[in-house]
Amino acid sequence: MRHLMSPLDLSVDELNTLLDLASDIEKHPDKYAHVCDDKRLATLFYEPSTRTRLSFEAAMMNLGGKVLGFSSADSSSATKGESVADTIRVVSCYADICAMRHPKEGAPLVASMASSIPVINAGDGGHQHPTQTLTDLLTIRSLKGRLDNLTIGLCGDLKFGRTVHSLIEALVRYTNVKFVLISPEELRIPSYIREDVLKKNNIEFQEVERLEDALPDLDILYMTRVQKERFFNEEDYVRMKDFYILDKQKMELAKEDMYILHPLPRVNEIATEVDADPRAAYFKQAQYGVYVRMALILTLLEVKLPC
Repeated sequence: MRHLMSPLDLSVDELNTLLDLASDIEKHPDKYAHVCDDKRLATLFYEPSTRTRLSFEAAMMNLGGKVLGFSSADSSSATKGESVADTIRVVSCYADICAMRHPKEGAPLVASMASSIPVINAGDGGHQHPTQTLTDLLTIRSLKGRLDNLTIGLCGDLKFGRTVHSLIEALVRYTNVKFVLISPEELRIPSYIREDVLKKNNIEFQEVERLEDALPDLDILYMTRVQKERFFNEEDYVRMKDFYILDKQKMELAKEDMYILHPLPRVNEIATEVDADPRAAYFKQAQYGVYVRMALILTLLEVKLPC
């Protein structure tokens, strides 16, 4: 039995196999419509979510399976003081696989150690968000045809953005990937990512403050919102929240084949006028999230795949 806590839990070969399966699901959805008819997914979301929770539910239902769970800690026995370990022991009696989001870093890992079913980390605090990373990788590969030889700009909240941290850790395993880290001083990438991931792997990167300076060189621009829920005080959030706004005028600086990704939700960081640009791929990215989660469920459940 395997769990998924980090994108690094999958080797590059396993990752490529998973992405191939997700691509096949996209092309032939009917082929997979009943492969999980007798399976149940539990969604244990101790933190608010729209896309991640609904895409997991859509993924399981697209496979013919059923879904049970809760969408906030307030509607679970966590309000009574039940531990994550006890919750997953009970849920293991009801479901075949579990997706867990939790505000505390490491909570899904604790759950996996007590679980008798596969546990998927659906986001733990500011730490990891592996299924968003799988979604991002599938999106990039589908749009650009490769995951190597790319210059990727990461813009916005690079300090607290778990999607950014997970994506960097996954992409450093591919050849000739360069990063441009675009953020204000206060929201720069954490030192452990800079030192233990980028420098340790001899990855070329630069840190800049102006989005306009970075745009002409990018193959992918990964925008992120400034996350209000990660700030300790309202004043710092208000000062940072509109630091970057990607608009039509700035897009004129970018390559014709540079695609914009965003894990969503957006606030003000991408103007709605950009939505009509053919390079805006963030809503397509959300659709890819369903395919990749379908592939992951099948992989962890070791379901026999249709021919």
